Amino acid sequence: MKAGRRLVAAVIASVLFAACAKQQPAAPGTKVIRISQRNEPADLDPATASLPDEFFIIRALSEGLLVPNPSGGEPLPAAAASYDVSSDGLVYTFHLRPNAHWSNGEPVTAGDFIWSWQRVLTPATAAPKAQLFYDVKNARAFVAGKLATIDAVGFRAVDPETIRITLEHPSSNFLRYVAAGPWIPVNRHALAAGRTWTSPGRYVGNGPFILTAWQPQQRIVVRRNSHYRDAAKVRVDELQFIRFDNQDAEERAFRAGQIDVTMAVPQAKLDVYQREHPEELHRAPLAETRFLAFNIHRPPLNDVRVRRALSLALDREKLVTRVLRGGQAPAERFLSPPLRAATQPEGARVGAEVVTALQRSDPAAARRLLADAGFSGGQGFPRLELSGWDRNPILEAMQQMWKQELGIEIALTVREAKVHLAAMHAGDFDVAFATNLLDVLDATAALADFTTSAPNNFPHWHSADFDRFIAASFNARSPADAAAANAAAEQALLAAAPVAPVYFNAQNWLMSPRVHGWEQDALWSRRYNDLTLDP
Repeated sequence: MKAGRRLVAAVIASVLFAACAKQQPAAPGTKVIRISQRNEPADLDPATASLPDEFFIIRALSEGLLVPNPSGGEPLPAAAASYDVSSDGLVYTFHLRPNAHWSNGEPVTAGDFIWSWQRVLTPATAAPKAQLFYDVKNARAFVAGKLATIDAVGFRAVDPETIRITLEHPSSNFLRYVAAGPWIPVNRHALAAGRTWTSPGRYVGNGPFILTAWQPQQRIVVRRNSHYRDAAKVRVDELQFIRFDNQDAEERAFRAGQIDVTMAVPQAKLDVYQREHPEELHRAPLAETRFLAFNIHRPPLNDVRVRRALSLALDREKLVTRVLRGGQAPAERFLSPPLRAATQPEGARVGAEVVTALQRSDPAAARRLLADAGFSGGQGFPRLELSGWDRNPILEAMQQMWKQELGIEIALTVREAKVHLAAMHAGDFDVAFATNLLDVLDATAALADFTTSAPNNFPHWHSADFDRFIAASFNARSPADAAAANAAAEQALLAAAPVAPVYFNAQNWLMSPRVHGWEQDALWSRRYNDLTLDP
């Protein structure tokens, strides 16, 4: 039955795959894993890349001092074999592996890392994630132009194999930042080639693979790097990142045996795979909160009672179990479970009961709040617009819940992702469906998006108390102190309701049973070192 299914699917998908790319086949016996790639990378420079899709490729080609732990725990050693922390928590000393080399055979040195980080902080680089270095002494001041030279920033190469980093203040999560993508080094000699340095044959990295082909909008190919520090343990010869526009196309190619790992699964196919091919279906929670952002400067959304009513009218359990059905979880608070598990002391439940009580479904309370705001039974309520970036079925489900429970009409508008994001930044929306995508598993960073000056403060909300809680968390000397400050901030956020968390996202993907050792964390950070492929 299964063989027949694949044979028929192969005929259906052959035209699709032929259009995808033309590439010389790998030599017989070569171990090749083919991975679906949704978005074409705009850049493969760690300093200027911004999308997870770009770092999918970059992390195959290069590695930082540390790499994210797929299990969500403390980061794992990579280019650095070990590190030491001073007793006051301000100075981190990293010891590079003596066998670390670039793909051109040159040794990887402390100076390479320092040069790369200084490049990220240089304003002319326009690095979109320079804020991931702001724990470092004077890094923020240099980016802001308050320092004439970078010499005062807390980076030092003690010797070719030793790096010393001095912080502004102790940070219990600093190592997670060191493992983030922009901390990955670049080879300064390769950059001398100009803008073409990220092309095949010119890219020089220190990771397990080398960039060998890039056919725009088709595929990117990387092959095993013989100069890699741990090359003997890399057991896959080649990775192919094959471009697909949507879930349906990649699922057809998977059924045809043309790719080994997909990005997602069409919602309509989830039950089929769960029932008929559970060995191919994989699911993992993400540290991603999908939420509603309210434009608090537009009546009647400037009234907290209205915002709370819209939130309390939603049955989040029904939304995830009957509409999404992909392992998502109802968001009764803002911070996702993987995020709390990574940054909250074990066993702590700081403020959990108070926080979740602010989000539980309560249509009766929602109707009372709406009536108190002057819209009893929905009478006189203006026609608002709910906007999103794709045709997520949850948008229509929320629209129906508001009509049923509150008697109000909410229109739906779907825009391209970039247009939707620009509208949220500009405040050109009523209610916007948004997502909280993170670069590090840090609860403080997730909440800091709603501080007064944060670029992703889509509601354009201001609370002096909230800002103070976040500042206290950033300056906390222990994980327990940070967790307490974050709990207070989360409670303040949900009480004021500039946003309404809806669900915690999950990834569903298909993977051939031949593939083993696939590692990806709750932030989409991948590690390819332990991949294997059955014959």
